[in-house]
Amino acid sequence: MKKSSILGIVVIAVFIAIIISIYGDSSTYASFSEAQKTEVELHVVGQLNKEKELVYNPVQNANYFSFYMLDEHGQECKVVFQGSKPQDFERSEQIVLTGKMVGQEFHASKILMKCPSKYNDQQIEITEATATSQV
Repeated sequence: MKKSSILGIVVIAVFIAIIISIYGDSSTYASFSEAQKTEVELHVVGQLNKEKELVYNPVQNANYFSFYMLDEHGQECKVVFQGSKPQDFERSEQIVLTGKMVGQEFHASKILMKCPSKYNDQQIEITEATATSQV
């Protein structure tokens, strides 16, 4: 075989290996019901169920946070996160979880939040400075 043929085969093999590794590392978006059917880590998009309690007690265990979330199909599931509660979590409009199902609970490894914009036209907060005069 020619050196150019061998080099071409090696380049094609490396290209195929790169495509397979990228495809294998990518995670997909799913619902809680789809997450129950697989052992793979997935992304689940939803909203916090504000009617249920948030469990976070940093004195007892600073790395345990649990809450209930409704996915985009309206299915509710308990979520367990081994980390501290994100700041302003209750104000989030949308939550994206990365993780997998363990029994009937979704164990999240990452939490991404979409918080309300402070530049929303309907909710403008006005802060006025008070001037003090010295006489």
